[in-house]
Amino acid sequence: MKYLNPKADLTFKKVFGEHPDLIISFLNALLPLDTPEEEITWVEYLNPELVPRSPFRKDSIVDVRCKDRQGRQFIVEMQMMWTSAYKQRVLFNASKAYVSQLEVGGDYEQLQPVYSLNLVNDTFSDSEEYYHDFKIVEIADTREVIEGMRFIFVELPKFTPRNYGDKKMKVLWLRFLTEINEHTREVPDELMENPEINKAVVQLEESAFTEKQLLGYEEFWDMVSTMKMQISSSRREGREEGRAEGRAEGRAEERLATAGNLKRLGVSAEIIAQATGLSVAEIERL
Repeated sequence: MKYLNPKADLTFKKVFGEHPDLIISFLNALLPLDTPEEEITWVEYLNPELVPRSPFRKDSIVDVRCKDRQGRQFIVEMQMMWTSAYKQRVLFNASKAYVSQLEVGGDYEQLQPVYSLNLVNDTFSDSEEYYHDFKIVEIADTREVIEGMRFIFVELPKFTPRNYGDKKMKVLWLRFLTEINEHTREVPDELMENPEINKAVVQLEESAFTEKQLLGYEEFWDMVSTMKMQISSSRREGREEGRAEGRAEGRAEERLATAGNLKRLGVSAEIIAQATGLSVAEIERL
């Protein structure tokens, strides 16, 4: 049996964007839900395109977006490479989801929390920890919290199943994301014995995809490879120049060069915008 990598755009959305039971299991495993009452039992998928009310404001698209019966919203994204602008994009998208709940004249008490879960196939911190939980707290007394938005970042390369303090489903889902790829021929029994993980693995079988989808899958990894080379080249040039303005110019050139390469590959402007931080208008002008 041949499998596809679950971190690709095609497969990630197929597993978590088409099967409510799988996204429920995934969210319950990865989110910091402290009590049984907070656990998610039902979800409704929402439009992943966060459309601004004004046509002059920036549009954005996320991988998976859903809400539960309480009205809590959950945004889930798979990010292949870390960029300096990614945290700002996460904050931007969560903020849009939060404020979009309230109609004109609505009561602020109607607002429900927004959770942003971000799986990053890259490292971005000096911490040995792979799991990062952000919320709005008072600096002097971190027990004082402004509820409303919660941000989770997972550095997948740092994850190891030897994190014994983690709950079982958290470990199984992260193993699913990090251990299965195109070279997998036999999935470990401990993964296949779990009903949710088993179902998710079945979604990755190569035979379940059309030729057109498989071509798009290969183009996705070509895009990722191109971006990695561009970023690596830019960082190397930045180190050689050793000046702040050189680094800034290098990052700008890197984004433009990457965007141009991706556009030539036929990648949509919306996906390029997510990957580079450029606006759709800037991409269309290339």
